[in-house]
This record gives sequence, structure tokens and C-alpha cells, in this order.
Amino acid sequence: MSPRRNRPKGGEKPIERAGESGDRYGGFQRTESWQGEEWCVRHVAGASAAGKRYRCPGCDQEIPPVVAHVVAWPEFGGVDDRRHWHQACWNAKDRRTTRVQRSRNAPRY
Repeated sequence: MSPRRNRPKGGEKPIERAGESGDRYGGFQRTESWQGEEWCVRHVAGASAAGKRYRCPGCDQEIPPVVAHVVAWPEFGGVDDRRHWHQACWNAKDRRTTRVQRSRNAPRY
């Protein structure tokens, strides 16, 4: 008895599902509704996030390099509209107040 093949034979291309197109920003994404607007959301693995620091709009703290996070932007927005969020901050975005309170020691930039 020969082992079972798990891979398709030939040069078949994987099926691309609606809402998960990776053409725009390189990677699989999904669409979520928030504040009456459609948002494209992409999870970034820690290994893929090397090199840059981002500021999370949810908690106003830095996301250090090599930390997994979420990138979200309005569906019809451009590259400048992308925001990098901590996973927990993105999940709690509906429970946050409209104004983020900073501690006294937080940077003001």
C-alpha cells in the first residue's frame, strides 16, 4: 500500500476566497464592520513585523518590532490610512472611550 497524497497533482492554483484577496497589501485579510464603515483587517505575525515600531491608536503605546499585531484600514482607504493595533486593543475597540487618557510618563508624540 502506498502512502496517501495530501497535495493536489499538477499545477493547480489555490482557490482565492472573496474578502481574502492578498493583492492589495500582500497577505490574507478579511473585512469587518466598525462604526458604520467596512474595515480591511490583516493579522501580522511577529516574525513578519521586524524592523519598525508603530503606535497603537487604541492605547497610544508603542508596538515594538517582532510583536504580532493587527493592521486595519478603511475598505476604500489608501496606504496612508492603515493603522497598526495590538490584537487586544482591536478586539476591545468598541469598549473604549472616545478619548485615550495618557499617563504622566507617556510620550506626547
